[in-house]
Amino acid sequence: MTMSTATPAAQLAAFAADLRFDAIPEPVVRFTENLLVDWFGSAVAGRGARPVESIARFAQSMGPAEGPSEVLINRRGSSPYLAAIANAAASHLAEQDDVHNGSVFHPATVVFPAAVAVAQAIGASGRQLLTASVAGYEVGIRVGEFLGRSHYKVFHTTGTAGTLASAAAVGNLLGLDAGQMQHAFGSAGTQSAGLWEFLRTAADSKQLHTAHAAAAGLMSAYLGKDGFTGAAEIFEGAQGMAAGMSSDASPLKLTAGLGRRWATAETSFKYHASCRHTHPAADALLHVMRTHDLQHGDLARVVTHVHQGAIDVLGPVVKPATVHQSKFSMGTVLALVARYGHAGLTEFAQHVEVEVTRALRDRVEMKLDHEVDAAYPQRWICLLYTSDAADE
Repeated sequence: MTMSTATPAAQLAAFAADLRFDAIPEPVVRFTENLLVDWFGSAVAGRGARPVESIARFAQSMGPAEGPSEVLINRRGSSPYLAAIANAAASHLAEQDDVHNGSVFHPATVVFPAAVAVAQAIGASGRQLLTASVAGYEVGIRVGEFLGRSHYKVFHTTGTAGTLASAAAVGNLLGLDAGQMQHAFGSAGTQSAGLWEFLRTAADSKQLHTAHAAAAGLMSAYLGKDGFTGAAEIFEGAQGMAAGMSSDASPLKLTAGLGRRWATAETSFKYHASCRHTHPAADALLHVMRTHDLQHGDLARVVTHVHQGAIDVLGPVVKPATVHQSKFSMGTVLALVARYGHAGLTEFAQHVEVEVTRALRDRVEMKLDHEVDAAYPQRWICLLYTSDAADE
């Protein structure tokens, strides 16, 4: 099953297949260990949440009563496929899983569920797990960058690029050669899915996106190992991902700096338990309040000058109906930050519905700022305007 090595798809597949532990710089390895620990925390934090428990119940009803791979929220064993589904759903609930800015992609929640489940099943070493995880991060980040800003306007990149990231990680663990990996990419890419429409009605789809991406990538890698073929040019082909899902795709981004630029180490951790698009405004508000010694009651109005991506994702959430939907409400996040100095799990669980939160939430406005938008997605920044009660 040999393929041409000239195309970006072939080059990216060869990188993912051939990556070995000794080729990864030590600082990247150490950083990946931190990413893994952070992911475990996010996965455990999903325990008890209704959408997570629903997906976990489904997975366990479909699978064996016992198995080599652990479902983290209940410590039960299952098959790698079904454990990946449950753990991917769990780790995308608390909204504290890591994010790579340039690709607008959450790698951990699709890479680690699949990689850990398969590593447990085949008895892989810690070095093998870390190597495979880096392969998944590097591939998924580049696919997200390749698909561009137009893709993210409609598609949830973690669900789409995530299938490729999962396939790369599992394929590396299974020892796929470059040709098999490229076939796995074709199978994973044709299953890429995830639309933002769920935000408008507080639907549970976000957990389904990661569950599906992790599982679809895992399946694609196992199928590739077994000789199953996929589209050779799934990225830039005439009817591939770019053609159907993007108007500004850049194939060069698929291979830029492979083996030199370690995009894994560019991934950032979340301080607030909310959509990453709210974080620049939250941090800016905290800075203004501390600089001018303001309390939440002093704020009569807050205007955030943001990038278009923030408006696309957060704009539909006007009156959040659930705690999870409130994590995509700029007003709710800033109201919690203003009152408590942090929008963490406790603040969301206990204070979203209180009147003082809702009152300030409704006085927060987002406006598109061309300077901020020009910096995105390489830099996520915000300009902030506030007025206090004395100004009104």
